[in-house]
Amino acid sequence: MLDIAEELHRWVEQGRDFAVATVVATHGSAPRQPGAALAVDADGTAIGSVSGGCVEGAVYALCQEALETGEAATERFGYSDEDAFAIGLTCGGIIDILVTPVPASTLAPAPDGRHEAQPVDSNPATLAAALAAAAQGEAAAVTRVVQGPPELLGRALLVRPDGSHTGTLGGHPALDRTAVAETRALLDAGRTATTEIGADGARCGAPVVLLTESSVPAPRMIVFGAIDFAAALVKVGRLLNYHVTVCDARPVFATRQRFPDADEIVVDWPHRYLDSQDLDPRTVLCVLTHDAKFDVPLLERALKLPVAYVGAMGSRHTHTDRLRRLRDAGLTELELHRLRSPIGLDLGARTPEETALSIAAEIIADRRGGTGVPLTGAHTPIHHDNPRGLGRIGSVA
Repeated sequence: MLDIAEELHRWVEQGRDFAVATVVATHGSAPRQPGAALAVDADGTAIGSVSGGCVEGAVYALCQEALETGEAATERFGYSDEDAFAIGLTCGGIIDILVTPVPASTLAPAPDGRHEAQPVDSNPATLAAALAAAAQGEAAAVTRVVQGPPELLGRALLVRPDGSHTGTLGGHPALDRTAVAETRALLDAGRTATTEIGADGARCGAPVVLLTESSVPAPRMIVFGAIDFAAALVKVGRLLNYHVTVCDARPVFATRQRFPDADEIVVDWPHRYLDSQDLDPRTVLCVLTHDAKFDVPLLERALKLPVAYVGAMGSRHTHTDRLRRLRDAGLTELELHRLRSPIGLDLGARTPEETALSIAAEIIADRRGGTGVPLTGAHTPIHHDNPRGLGRIGSVA
């Protein structure tokens, strides 16, 4: 649901009644992951997607039904259904959907006339608050009951990094306490996932399954070296929804004119700038300085940081010399093993744009746990995620 938060937040402000269908679980070759959503308002306007087109029509109808009944519901689509082909989910996978109505009439209007999260009914208000937080780029997570006692289905909690929360799952207070703790852990990691709480922990007589969607600021991509390859990589990084910074010690090269697509341009020595930053495990570092006096001091620090990816441009000869310098600087073999060289997947890339795509492909493979091999003839999953949620670390010829 939070993947379309900006649009849904506008619907809340406009006072629209709507229902939102969210993927809560997948099995096999499902086209969208948990958290993907499609929403339909009372006028029939639809936004988002839950299946890349496969079952959109059927889910659209479920949203309309939820608007009429005012009740949350779950539905499963997949190859086990007799009418799976007619519905359109022909990829061989199964998706479970939660449909939740969000009627504007249950949200009290703010003084300026907009519909805000000031509840008549706490659950729609909690969802509205979660949409507002995500739309405004705040760190927050929304957790909903996707399996359990019918009276709890669709109930929501909004949890913030400090552990404060809004809403209730509607069961025993112990369920809320457990859900807040589980949600906060997922929010810290920036993850979307399901959690099962046993009957004892839920205190409502039955196990409860929760879906947590995390909204965190965009992950960072820091590109060191203001060269033509960097300009192409900045564009690809923005396409992948990274907050992209370009850093170079040479002010004549690190300019807005050369990098109009960058979110930020910094003129500083790369290693000094890296030392000043508070980086998280989703950050990717691409070292394109191609000069030992810049990249060696930078990599000394980068390979010790718990970031998702590090790359350093250079020929194989340059890389061999770089490894020698890094060993002399005291880096361990384990730390050096985190450095891939050459950076990027083997696409036969030559131009800056092609090279940027090869780097991005490797970053995605690290992030999702992919192999980088062609899917044709392979026996690997088409859709899969790195179970740790973290990539390995690496360097472009």
